Amino acid sequence: MDPVTVFALISVGICAGTLGAIFGVGGGIIFIPVLTVLFGLPANEAVAVSLVGIIAASAGAASHYVRDGLSNVRLGLLLEITTSVGAMMGAVLATYIENWILLLIFGLVLVHSAVSMITKKEKIIDHSGGGSGMNFSYAGGKDLKTERYEVKNVKGGLLACTAAGLMSSMTGVGGGTVKVPLMNVYMHVPIKVASATSSYMIGITAFSGAAIYFVHGDMLLDYASAIAIGAFLGSVIGTRVSKILNSKPMRKYFSILLLGISVVTFLKAGGVL
Repeated sequence: MDPVTVFALISVGICAGTLGAIFGVGGGIIFIPVLTVLFGLPANEAVAVSLVGIIAASAGAASHYVRDGLSNVRLGLLLEITTSVGAMMGAVLATYIENWILLLIFGLVLVHSAVSMITKKEKIIDHSGGGSGMNFSYAGGKDLKTERYEVKNVKGGLLACTAAGLMSSMTGVGGGTVKVPLMNVYMHVPIKVASATSSYMIGITAFSGAAIYFVHGDMLLDYASAIAIGAFLGSVIGTRVSKILNSKPMRKYFSILLLGISVVTFLKAGGVL
């Protein structure tokens, strides 16, 4: 691989890793369109490389968020049980599906997630020590004031995470585009906690899928290495930026980002790009 391509891939990784760490999506929403449209990779190879980038981004972001107590490790590990199962199923199915169908599925996932974030208001349930037992607190806001919340709809969340894992491996997005809205809108987890927890989870999910792509011979190791370096560096930058962001506009920014990438993906699926 020539030096220009290596530099371009690392730069893409930095941008995607930064956005991924801020929003908890791992950077897959950047990797897939760029790798397929600009670098001309088939969808299955782009997904495989994207999953490696997501693993690297997750490693960089999760270490920071867990240390600061923003990631809900207990909830993340619980949801990851069904997510990983779905990821392995999706990686197997993806090898038998046409590239344009994978891109179409990816675009639809993005649109659904964006609409959910726009139309449904954030609802945080302040716990009083009782209820389901899924009661947590985190230091949020600019003044780092401790805020409490109770996780709801755990069983439904577990089921939905199977679908998130399935979409993760089939589209290379790491599942964050499904899990962040799921935790925030359906399970009533604060947006910053949902994003940080997703950053923690997506590395595990992506590893499950990446292993299967590697076995099938779809992994381009040179592309994956360059993307991983950039994604790790970007995730470190993203965690710093996330600290100073106000949580209220994050849902709007998240939705705009998803809708923009979905347009590019649909154009690629239709053969326009």
